[in-house]
Amino acid sequence: MADTSDNPLAPKQQEDETDVHFEPVIKLTEQVEIKTLEEDEDVIFKMRAKLFRFDTSGNEWKERGTGDVRLLQHKETKKVRLVMRRDKTLKVCANHIISSGMRLQPNVGSDRSWVWKVTADYAENPPTAETLAIRFANSENALDFKKKFERAQKINAGEAVPEDEEKEVNQEENVEETKQKDEKEAAATEEKE
Repeated sequence: MADTSDNPLAPKQQEDETDVHFEPVIKLTEQVEIKTLEEDEDVIFKMRAKLFRFDTSGNEWKERGTGDVRLLQHKETKKVRLVMRRDKTLKVCANHIISSGMRLQPNVGSDRSWVWKVTADYAENPPTAETLAIRFANSENALDFKKKFERAQKINAGEAVPEDEEKEVNQEENVEETKQKDEKEAAATEEKE
């Protein structure tokens, strides 16, 4: 083996290791409160879905994002809007009021997706008129979305929502909350194992 003490390109062997410590320039001790502007609203519907928008220039559907679509009702005004955020980035991909003029139409060839037109979607700046499509995991979820969407249209139009429909919605929400709790508990037990 060659003698490396005279070779300047040979790696030098350090006899003692140094412990380097750097102090942060700025200490982040203050908690910053993040406002989503959804604090004054109650969630009346929440389900995972994939959202698409129709691109008229290319005459094709383009994916907007995958995440939880929510119908939010304002606590004071009682108006309901649709908000959807992408999963990981939480960027808004749909944000519009649900008007009585919107018509949910079944997407061609699918029983688990709906298409509707929006006059002003605030996900982009400035607000734009869009044709949106939403696809759910199964047809039951799609029908549940349609029921809640049509109920929201009645609420925003100032129509009285029948009591039995209100009870049915509350029961469905309780069932959905129970399912979500069960899923979280199952995931927690799997992580422990």
